[in-house]
Amino acid sequence: MSARRIGVLGAGSFGTALAAHLAGIGGHRVKLWARSGELAARLAAERTNAEYLSGVELPPRLEPTAKMEELVDSEFLLVVVPSHGFREVLREFLRLAPGGNPLPLVSATKGIETETLARMSQVAFEEGLAAGREIRFSVLSGPTFAVELARNTPTAAVIASEDAQFATEVREGLATPLMRLYSSSDVVGVELGGTAKNVIAIAAGTVSGLGLGHNTLAALITRGLHEITRLGIACGGQPRTFAGLAGLGDLVLTCTGGLSRNRRTGLELAAGKSLAEITGGTHMVAEGIRNSIAVARLASQRGVEMPITQQMVAVMHEGKNARKAVEDLMARGLKAETEL
Repeated sequence: MSARRIGVLGAGSFGTALAAHLAGIGGHRVKLWARSGELAARLAAERTNAEYLSGVELPPRLEPTAKMEELVDSEFLLVVVPSHGFREVLREFLRLAPGGNPLPLVSATKGIETETLARMSQVAFEEGLAAGREIRFSVLSGPTFAVELARNTPTAAVIASEDAQFATEVREGLATPLMRLYSSSDVVGVELGGTAKNVIAIAAGTVSGLGLGHNTLAALITRGLHEITRLGIACGGQPRTFAGLAGLGDLVLTCTGGLSRNRRTGLELAAGKSLAEITGGTHMVAEGIRNSIAVARLASQRGVEMPITQQMVAVMHEGKNARKAVEDLMARGLKAETEL
């Protein structure tokens, strides 16, 4: 497989991990854009991202930069920024990128916009339309902890695009000997699976932090998957997606893995910490905190029942006691398991 020119917008933990993996074992020429010129200079000089991905050495083929225009000739452009910054970063890139060929975009952002409830595919379409630019969109998602990917732990993920040819191109172009990619046409399901699972993972951390045991945790993960599936189907997703890597796979990892920021947020909530205390102590904030409100709003808009999500919104943003939230979930009316 020939080396590709790959651009990565976003030098946080996952952006850095993807860039390091693709430039290392993938053998590609990767440019990693950091918004901060100071961070880009440190990455270039120290060859590690101590702030976001400590202990991982950046391979020689990875070139950090704070100049976004250096990424305009990328064969694949990966956007790996928090969901609330996706629109601004893409808009800035489209201003710099020359017109002509469609932009080959791979979103690795997990989230939806709080204000508009737009998924990143919808944001990309809107921004491409405003800029008069065609965008070939795909989304990468699945059970992928950043540090494990960067250290070349065998990993599998999904590339979804409504353009089947582009999904295949990205799958074949970005797969490495230790990152196996599967293609999908279900952009809606993959995007919503990667978003909603973060909220369930905060609930899982809360349950574990309260010492409620494996029975409770298993029930919560399973019922959480029901919630995610209900929302996904209501928005046009395919049911099978939620039994795959971007659904069940990502959910299990985020709910049980010690590296999960969302799970850790739940543990801290169970310990009695306020949201301000939790977010004030770190620059790497769990996406599920912000996205819990957006997911709950989207569910309400679509008439979808998401009791776990609603309880986590109450705990995080309305001051509800975490143990009382669990009790309220257990006290809900009984029904058939297969009801969606």
